[in-house]
Amino acid sequence: MIARVLTVAGSDSGGGAGIQADLKTMLALGVHGMSVITAVTAQNSLGVQGAWELPVEAVRAQYRSVVDDIGVQAVKTGMLASAELVETVAELIGGTDAPAVIDPVGVSKHGDSLLASSALESVRTKLLPVATVATPNLDEVAQLTGVYVESEEQLREAAAAVLAYGPRWVLIKGGHLPGDAVDLLTDGSAEHWLRAPRHDNRHTHGTGCTLASAIASGLAKGLAVPEAVTAAKEYVTGAIEAGFALGGGIGPVDHGWRFRAGA
Repeated sequence: MIARVLTVAGSDSGGGAGIQADLKTMLALGVHGMSVITAVTAQNSLGVQGAWELPVEAVRAQYRSVVDDIGVQAVKTGMLASAELVETVAELIGGTDAPAVIDPVGVSKHGDSLLASSALESVRTKLLPVATVATPNLDEVAQLTGVYVESEEQLREAAAAVLAYGPRWVLIKGGHLPGDAVDLLTDGSAEHWLRAPRHDNRHTHGTGCTLASAIASGLAKGLAVPEAVTAAKEYVTGAIEAGFALGGGIGPVDHGWRFRAGA
């Protein structure tokens, strides 16, 4: 049977990030994507014009509906907005026998806040402990731990600070540092440094969602964490290189770049 992956995230009406990016990534990587929508955003290439979170009971009902009937081989989370939603989703994941990729979304590519400050403690104490892999970027590391990374050498410090909250693995995304795009994957003992050339392309909307979904897709297909993350990094690097202009602002990465490359 085809591997099944569930994304628990917000909807991006512009189609570059969120649920839409997750499902496109899953299709591109050969798994069946399913969704629990946590919030609806009015969003385009210029930013987020509005966001409305769904009631907790709607989120819980969507999750149970999918997991209890169809089943999942991996779960991925994105925008969870409020402490109540974070705690509900953490409880649901904790009761599901499948690896979980936690993308602790704090702000959008445009700098718009997607997580209430009151929810940060719930992310630390409820959500990160149920993560198989947590995938914070440097802004999210600072939000969650107070560690500000300004050099590649500090990625280890950031990883240790996030691991202290309980995820099995953490992928610290160093994309905001100068030079090559360097990420550090570690479980506290093994270290995997992932490097990719930095592409001169401003159209990078949806990179975090895409990467986390690609990792979840690999885990669902039975890959070990280091292999799933390595394959996901390769996929998202190609998607960034192929990113395209859309609207008047930051365009999306190209989730279908491999289809087009083979055309």
